[in-house]
Amino acid sequence: MTRQQLIARIRNTGSYLCVGLDSEKAKLPRHLLSHPDAGDIVYEFNRQIIDATKDYCVAYKINTAFYEADGVKGWETLERTVNYIPSTHFKIADAKRGDIGNTSSQYARAFFETLNFDAVTVAPYMGEDSVKPFLEYKDKWTILLGLTSNPGSRDFELQPAGNGLLYEKVLTTAAGWGSPDNLMYVVGATQAAEFTRIRSLTPDHFYLVPGVGAQGGSLEAISRNAMNKDVGLLVNASRAVIYASAGEDFAQAAGSVAAEYHREMQQYLTILR
Repeated sequence: MTRQQLIARIRNTGSYLCVGLDSEKAKLPRHLLSHPDAGDIVYEFNRQIIDATKDYCVAYKINTAFYEADGVKGWETLERTVNYIPSTHFKIADAKRGDIGNTSSQYARAFFETLNFDAVTVAPYMGEDSVKPFLEYKDKWTILLGLTSNPGSRDFELQPAGNGLLYEKVLTTAAGWGSPDNLMYVVGATQAAEFTRIRSLTPDHFYLVPGVGAQGGSLEAISRNAMNKDVGLLVNASRAVIYASAGEDFAQAAGSVAAEYHREMQQYLTILR
């Protein structure tokens, strides 16, 4: 999916919502155990969540750890889920890969060719040569960890580095590796106070913003401080959507929460752009 296609999708749907399919088997509704596809309860859960939310979001993010933990079976579920997501939606592998160049090339091949994701999250610590293999794919996106929402971000990301902070150096340095057409940044929603500064450093890039909902990030603060002329945001909600109910109405409840986010986003798109 190109930048132009992503922007058009956001404008046409009035949404910049990304739904996170961080589906943990222990948290899934028990009634699914009696479903005909109970052998792959996670896939059945994902399928119903996707059907209930696809009209209100533009992207899905799959945290691969929740699938890798189940070995071969988990990878099969991941692949089935990716293939079920409509081609109209942006597909993100939240894998946080990052290694020397030839290893990164294989990671890129796995997520962009074998699994056909549109984007993958990548850790920047090892530098340009570890990121370039991802950026070499046409019409694919590298989503670089910028400023994360976890408490440990204070350990390194928010430490002084030269004339600024370390995360600022990551943003500005990495901007030269790719372009706004193939490089996004992860910026946690709980870091709302930093968004104005981040937008001034990277005015044209898209941000993937986790941390709304269960982690307490403010959609309004993010939208007001970080939206640009092309919107430039994919705001992710995972637990708040997919675990909205533990009952037989789980999919309907997920759709209702996604619809609420959609309505709020439509308001900000009207007011702020």
